[in-house]
Amino acid sequence: MLLVGSAKCVVIKTADDTYFGKVAHTLSTGKPKSAFQKGVENISKLLIRFMLILIPIVFILNVNKHSTVTAFTFAVAIAICITPLLLPVILSSSLSKGAIRMSKKKTIVKKLDSIESFGSINILCTDKTGTLTEDKIVLEKYLDIYGQEDFRILKHAFLNSYFQTGLRGNIDEAVVTRAMQNDMEKYIDQYKLVDEIPFDFSRRRLSVIVTDGTKKQMITKGAVEEILEICTMVDYQGKLSPITNQIKDNIKRISKNLNKEGLRVIAVCQKNDINDIIDFAVTDEKNMILLGFIGFLDPPKESAKSAIKKLNEAGIRVIVLTGDNLEVTKCICKKVGINSNTIIEGKQLETLSDSGVLRLLKKSNIFVKLSPIQKARIVRLLHESNNVVGYMGDGINDSPSLINSDVGISVDTAVDIAKESADIILLEKDLHVLLDGVTER
Repeated sequence: MLLVGSAKCVVIKTADDTYFGKVAHTLSTGKPKSAFQKGVENISKLLIRFMLILIPIVFILNVNKHSTVTAFTFAVAIAICITPLLLPVILSSSLSKGAIRMSKKKTIVKKLDSIESFGSINILCTDKTGTLTEDKIVLEKYLDIYGQEDFRILKHAFLNSYFQTGLRGNIDEAVVTRAMQNDMEKYIDQYKLVDEIPFDFSRRRLSVIVTDGTKKQMITKGAVEEILEICTMVDYQGKLSPITNQIKDNIKRISKNLNKEGLRVIAVCQKNDINDIIDFAVTDEKNMILLGFIGFLDPPKESAKSAIKKLNEAGIRVIVLTGDNLEVTKCICKKVGINSNTIIEGKQLETLSDSGVLRLLKKSNIFVKLSPIQKARIVRLLHESNNVVGYMGDGINDSPSLINSDVGISVDTAVDIAKESADIILLEKDLHVLLDGVTER
């Protein structure tokens, strides 16, 4: 069916001013020069200065005793003699030998000149999921607005996770797995996908529009605070009522208590009166009905605490940069031995100058609810403050930070763009493997 019509749109940002433009610009600018590269360049410049000074001096001393051609040839020969012609060969062979030794420690070197920086790291920036935790997310709870178990919440979360067409993450996999364990595969044939509003880091939510043949419904899941912003009603045991500040406070309290237990909480809401809407947009995410929330558990790795202790003893400061919320991150960091007395949220960085962010970096090792651009900014500022910064990441949104760091570290199970941006690839996502690589180099 051919649809004909017209529309007006307002473009507020283009090219490099857009979010994707900023990410692309970061990737295209290339990595900053490492301390090792700067050192080699300084030696080369020093040798060139010696040559420029030595040639005239030797020529002047010999031109009265020999012919001009002979004196000049001798001066050039002397200059060549002080130049270490085998320096590139020596460097390459030494670095290659180090790369072979590191490979035996499950550390693959992609760029030889990163080995020196890898061994000189004094700050390691890392995400929480998969590095400090097991990266085996399990859906533990599906609760209504009063914290009681409700299979309707699991059903709606399942429809959202199953029918979304983007890259299915660990959370979506956990939802689908738990739903299948509760015999919800029957809904796959009952519902069809109509449209989708993808996830982004400013909204922190994702919506799918599905139909059962008679009516359309929009199902949205996302961060609790962001979902509460778009809800005007609540659904409790099938009864609708206006959402009140008391209800909101109670939901936040339940969510916070779950966070303190180490559970990551995501809210679920829906909207039914949408049969007349054809093209769905972010502006349609309003006046929605809050259903409840789901809680995920990703326990800390048993090896993380000892690895962080050994990294600190080796003079490497560990900084956690995550998009997760404060309470969950605080719980995990306490268990693995990272000082969690001061935690900075991404919104606190938005209006701060670079000097202000640097002041926060001096007193905090944990930064939460960060966007990829904010992560990259922190890594860049640490690098510009004469630190040798390593960044460990495995997702698409980690690429800017991998580029901005002295040493980008990824794992062999990472997405392609992360592995392409990285200098070092670990065969296991474990800080002990990283530590072995640092000490071995």
